[in-house]
Amino acid sequence: MNLAERVKAPTPKFFRVLRSIGLVLLAISGSVIAAPVALPVAIVTAAGYVAVAGGVISAVSQITVNPTPEQTQDMENLNKARDGNQ
Repeated sequence: MNLAERVKAPTPKFFRVLRSIGLVLLAISGSVIAAPVALPVAIVTAAGYVAVAGGVISAVSQITVNPTPEQTQDMENLNKARDGNQ
């Protein structure tokens, strides 16, 4: 499964919620960074870190997909013994 297929595939509910949280973190930190008033350096630096974390959370959550039935079967085959015994 390539990246384009992963992005288009359905995302599990937990990761949809996590993606939304990441986007909220990104929006809040972006508004703190772009604030027209002078803020302490520590707050602006922390907002930069939160922006990176929010972006990473959103990106990883977006490419997480529910496995299709044939992918689930392939995963089950990987866990079987190599000698043929079941």
